[in-house]
Amino acid sequence: MSKIANKQVICDVLVEAANTDKDIVVLCSDSRGSASLTNFANAHPDQFVETGIAEQNLVSMAAGLASCGKKAFAASPACFLSTRSFEQCKVDVAYSNTNVKLIGISGGISYGSLGMTHHSAQDIAALAAVPNMRVYLPSDRLQTEILIKELLKDNKPAYIRVGRNAVEDVYEEGNVPFVMDKATCVHEGNDIAIIATGEMVKPSLDAAKMLEAEGISCRVLDMYSVKPIDKEAVIQAAEETQAIITVEEHSIFGGLGSMVCQIVSEHCPKKVVNMALPDEPAIAGNSAEVFGYYGLDKEGIAKTARKLMEK
Repeated sequence: MSKIANKQVICDVLVEAANTDKDIVVLCSDSRGSASLTNFANAHPDQFVETGIAEQNLVSMAAGLASCGKKAFAASPACFLSTRSFEQCKVDVAYSNTNVKLIGISGGISYGSLGMTHHSAQDIAALAAVPNMRVYLPSDRLQTEILIKELLKDNKPAYIRVGRNAVEDVYEEGNVPFVMDKATCVHEGNDIAIIATGEMVKPSLDAAKMLEAEGISCRVLDMYSVKPIDKEAVIQAAEETQAIITVEEHSIFGGLGSMVCQIVSEHCPKKVVNMALPDEPAIAGNSAEVFGYYGLDKEGIAKTARKLMEK
């Protein structure tokens, strides 16, 4: 299992890039430790801004720096970045079309026992609804590295959500298929299509391997780009399989599942089951405990697939 969290990879990429690109500036809201940005602050103090616990200021300052030609990366816990500063994300970043990359750290239920105040189960729905805002949830450290390097090449707004802890690798060193804004098929299959994003890709892949041993063929798509979503991959999956399961660390409303349902219902009507957090405050516990409780682990995903094949 990887010992490197996705947020640490973001810092590592930015530290290296800032060695030669002095336009890169990183901002955080009293979260350099939790965002794993201490190394950047130490290596490039003149390119680091600490705003204190003031997420609205964080985003507006990032947008102001971007309007002056800087490449701004603003990091803060996803639960606060996507709610307290929503208006600034909408107006100063997206509407103004500034080169700000919003890094939502400890996304989903990463904060576990801290409960609903610290969970970010609505961020995909909220930020994906904003014009000009892209939304990305990389699945592991290897994909995160490539994504951040690609985002350094453009000047458009984006929201990148990562978890708190290290997660198991989905890909292998030196073998990370990646096309910007396109889904990656990590397991072939034609019975069921599982479309997952972020940390839900690995348990979806594990479930597919379990089911393969039982004679059930599952296609698994890593939809790291939730917006823009790879419509063609979704339609192809609907056309070539019997049913679709979407898996996300997000509310049942307004996230990946909702987007997939819109595409499938319009272009290739097929049964879609959305696996996500229910419309209630999530239970307290670490990520594994919460995922297990709501069936968002490999056993729960496999169980849902089996039920679909019975119908």
